[in-house]
Amino acid sequence: MKSLPLLSDRLLPPISAITAYDYPTARICDEAGVQLILVGDSLGMMVAGCEDTTSVTLDQMVYHTTIVRRGVTRAVVVADLPIHTYDTPAEALASSRRLIEAGAEAVKLEGGLDQIPQIEAIVGAGIPLCGHLGMLPQHVREEGGYKKKGRSEAEAKSLVEAGLALESAGVFAIVLESVVADVAAEMTARLRIPTIGIGSGHRCDGQVRVVHDVTGAFPWFLPPFAKTHGNVAEVTRNAVSAFLGEVATSHQTGFPD
Repeated sequence: MKSLPLLSDRLLPPISAITAYDYPTARICDEAGVQLILVGDSLGMMVAGCEDTTSVTLDQMVYHTTIVRRGVTRAVVVADLPIHTYDTPAEALASSRRLIEAGAEAVKLEGGLDQIPQIEAIVGAGIPLCGHLGMLPQHVREEGGYKKKGRSEAEAKSLVEAGLALESAGVFAIVLESVVADVAAEMTARLRIPTIGIGSGHRCDGQVRVVHDVTGAFPWFLPPFAKTHGNVAEVTRNAVSAFLGEVATSHQTGFPD
């Protein structure tokens, strides 16, 4: 099993990664021992209630990175570059610098061979960069939905080639999202850098999950690969209902001063 060559020994295999978008969540995840905290553009759905990630702006990512940073003392903080903030190498570098200034220790972008110039510009400036292959959420509209990647021999070969190219360009790890498990395992075996899976089987070097899926805080949708370990939504409902009952009877029982 490989270790991430990022920030000395804070990341040890298997890699545990989770999203966070605010101070209390980031602090709880950090105190629990999560190794990598991703300020994901999934906040478009989990926080803003949008259909996908395509409306997330760089200003929003900068803000959420800033508040996540305040809650983290041990984990590595990685921030997503949102859609259309890295269309050119110059734009990719400028956007990455904003996220680093906001407190990220590394950034992440989606895409394969078409992103090599942008990757080289970011890495060449000394900014650690995480790649992202497989299903690319920022391209969900043009692809017509969320689809498993690597089903055909040609697609599997393309993924492996892209992974090797990203490694050569200098990324320190690659997120593999919704990749056929055997293909993800092959990529993990062939790459010297770590793979971090999400919906790509258990044979990656680590796993990343959206915190709302792990805690049960978003009851309206759960990806088929995600396992819920709590029921934050129900706890919140019950607590609010109890407060409503307290208010309803406050004229009789009063509130503590």
